[in-house]
Amino acid sequence: MAYGVEKTDEEWRAELSREEYAVLRQAGTEPAFRGEYTDTETTGVYRCKACRSKLFESNTKFHSGCGWPSFYQPISDTIEYIEDTSHGMKRVEVRCATCGSHLGHVFPDGYGTPTGDRYCINSISLTLEPVDPAGSADPA
Repeated sequence: MAYGVEKTDEEWRAELSREEYAVLRQAGTEPAFRGEYTDTETTGVYRCKACRSKLFESNTKFHSGCGWPSFYQPISDTIEYIEDTSHGMKRVEVRCATCGSHLGHVFPDGYGTPTGDRYCINSISLTLEPVDPAGSADPA
């Protein structure tokens, strides 16, 4: 698939830390309960760590207890869905639709959420753009 942001492997390695590269570009997984955003309740927008595309609004984040940040809905058309049969399981991988970076997986077990979905996302795949009390995003 062609993405809006395409870089060589060398370019991605130069821009991302070893841990970020392992998750975002090699579909790795960070350890449960250790990610920066697992328990964050800051209001804002979660963006792709690799290309800064907007992925999730903080008001769709919920505490699922799974060990990774959980969201029940992405921002429209920001996610690519791929069947994942690795590790003897059948899952749906989610990637950034702009750059193809691995984010995590989506599961139909978001009980009590408006969509019934749980987007289980690696913190290391994200960067949070907080919203100030006046309601505008920080310029970062």
